[in-house]
Amino acid sequence: MFTLGTQAFEIILRTAVIYVFVLLFMRLAGKREIGQLTLFDLVVLLLVANAVQNAMVGPDTSLIGGLLAAITLVGLNYMVARLRLRWPFLRGLVEGSPTVLIQHGETIPKHLRNEGIDDQTLQAALREHGIIEIKNVELAVLETDGSISVVPIDGSIKRIRRPPRPLQH
Repeated sequence: MFTLGTQAFEIILRTAVIYVFVLLFMRLAGKREIGQLTLFDLVVLLLVANAVQNAMVGPDTSLIGGLLAAITLVGLNYMVARLRLRWPFLRGLVEGSPTVLIQHGETIPKHLRNEGIDDQTLQAALREHGIIEIKNVELAVLETDGSISVVPIDGSIKRIRRPPRPLQH
């Protein structure tokens, strides 16, 4: 239970590589807040976690090996959080950048497609901001945290914390 079956350095290195890989992989999956995970997203997240667990600790099943991997993950996450504030390049890599969805009352179909936002989802987001028609939107932006900011033609700014989910039939 307390005897490492794999060298500590190897567990740390394996965990660091998996952390970077999963961070970049999840970043490529798109902008979505934790509260907005669909059942599909949750299943994928759980399966990815299960799939990479053995890659982090190798054959080691000791308590210390598991704690070492957990400490490494928390430490790396802390470092990335701090470094992204200092280095804009890293911040852009980890968080991405906001995406304009509507500008001057016109949708930007390529951006909607790239972010996986359909018309129903966009309309629901606008309704949450009290806007019925796209032509009444000066700017709508999908923020890096997954929220949607909307600036109506009249200039009043509202921001919701979670983007609405697509309507289900």
